[in-house]
Amino acid sequence: MAGRDTAGNKSDQSLHERVRAVWIRVLALAWPIMAEQTTRTLMRTVDIIVTGLLSPAAIAAIGLADLYARLPLRIGLGLGGGAIALSSQDTGSGATDTRDEAITQAVLLGAVAGIPFVIFGFLLSELAIEVLGAEADVVTYGAIYLAIIMATAPARHVSIIAGRALQGTGDTVSPMVVNVIANLLNVSGSVVLGLGLFGAPRLEVVGVGLATAVANVFTALALCVVIAGPWREAGFVRPTDPVIARQLLTVSAPRVAEGMVATAIEFPFNSILLMISTEANAAYQIGRRVYQQFSSPLSRGYNVAASIVVGQYLGEGDPAEARFNGWAIAGLGLATVGVIGILLAIFAETFVSVFTSDPKTADHAVTFAQVYGISAPLLVVYIAIAGSLQGASETTIPFLARASGLFLWYLCFSYIAAIQLGYGVVGVAAGIFLYYLWALLVVAWGYHSSDWAGKAARMMAERGSVSDD
Repeated sequence: MAGRDTAGNKSDQSLHERVRAVWIRVLALAWPIMAEQTTRTLMRTVDIIVTGLLSPAAIAAIGLADLYARLPLRIGLGLGGGAIALSSQDTGSGATDTRDEAITQAVLLGAVAGIPFVIFGFLLSELAIEVLGAEADVVTYGAIYLAIIMATAPARHVSIIAGRALQGTGDTVSPMVVNVIANLLNVSGSVVLGLGLFGAPRLEVVGVGLATAVANVFTALALCVVIAGPWREAGFVRPTDPVIARQLLTVSAPRVAEGMVATAIEFPFNSILLMISTEANAAYQIGRRVYQQFSSPLSRGYNVAASIVVGQYLGEGDPAEARFNGWAIAGLGLATVGVIGILLAIFAETFVSVFTSDPKTADHAVTFAQVYGISAPLLVVYIAIAGSLQGASETTIPFLARASGLFLWYLCFSYIAAIQLGYGVVGVAAGIFLYYLWALLVVAWGYHSSDWAGKAARMMAERGSVSDD
C-alpha cells in the first residue's frame, strides 16, 4: 500500500529512519481521530462546566449517571474492537467481501444490543442512582439525565461500531468529519439548552442530556450513510457467513467484558468517593476530565492507529513489521502524551479553577488531576500496546491486564488506603497510579511473549482472508 516501505529497503534503513517512518504514518492516521476525540472530550468538559454552574450536586449527578451510560459505550467499543480488527486485517489482505460482511454484522449486532438499555433507562433510572447512596438532589438530577441518554443507546452503539469499521479500512477522515459536526452540535446544545441562552428555555441537566441524545442519533445515521454510499471503500452487504459472526463475537467478548468490569468497579469506587464526601466525588470527575481533555484524544488516536497499522501488516503477512510498529507507536505516545501529562500535573491548579470555585472541591480535584498527569506516561504506553494487540484480534490480554488492575489497585487498595487507613483522597489517588502501572506491566509482557501474530493468521485463514502475496 502507498506510503509503506518494501521489504528490500527496510533492511537498508537505520532504526531512527524506521521509527520516523512509523511515526509519520501513524500521525497521518491518528490526527483525524485526535481531532474527533478532542471535540468529544470538549463536549463532556462543557457538560461538566455547565452543570458546575448549577451546583456540585449537578456535577456528581452527571458523573453517577455516566457510570450507567458507560454500559452501552462498553458494548459499542467491544463490537467496534472486533470490527476494526477484522476490517484492518481484511483490508491488508485485500479480502473486501469478508471485511464488508464483518462491518455489516457488527453494526446490526450493536443496534440490537442497545434495546435493553432503552428499557432500563425508562424503568429503572431513579433506582439506579439512588442505590449508589447519593443525596436526594443528586438522584433527581441523575435519574432524568440517565433516562434521556439511555434512550439513544442503539444509536450510540451504531455510531461507535461504524466509525471503528471505517477506521479499520484506513479511512479516519470520514468518522472525524461526522463526529466533529455532531460534537459541536452537542456542545452548542448543552450551553444553549442547559443555561437558557438566546431565548431558549433553561432546561439545566435535561438540556445537557437532550443535546447528547440528538448528537448520538445524528452520528449513527450519518456514518451509516457514509458506509452505504459510493464514496468510501467499505460497504454494507447481506450477512451470510457464521464464521465471521463467531469471530466478531470472539474478538469482541473480552473487550466487552473488559469494559463491563471497568464500569462495574466504578460503582463501588464512586461509593468510596461518596464515603469521603460529595465534594470528593465531584472533584474526581473534574480531575479526570482535566486529563481527558488534554491527553485522552492523543492516546485514543494512537490506540486506533496501532490497531489499523498492526492489523493491516498482519493482513499482508508481515508479523515482524507489525510487531516493530507496535513498539514504535508506544514510543510516540510516551514522547507526546507522557510530556503533556507531566505539564498537566504541574499546572493542575490552574486547569481545575476553570471547573469549580468551591474551595474543598477544587483542593481535591487538584490531587486527582496531578495523579492522572503523572500516570499519563504509563497509561499511553498501555493504550498503544493494547491497540496493537486488538489489531491482531488478541483482546484477552488487555482484558486481564485491566480487570486485575482495577480490582486489586483501583478498588481494593483505594478502599483500604482511603477508608480503612484514613488517607482519604490521597489514598484513592495512590490506587489510581498503581492500577495504571500494573496494567502496563501485564500488557507489555503479553505483547512481548504471546503468539498474537499466529492467532491472527489462524483466524484469517479460517474466514478465507489470507493474502495471496
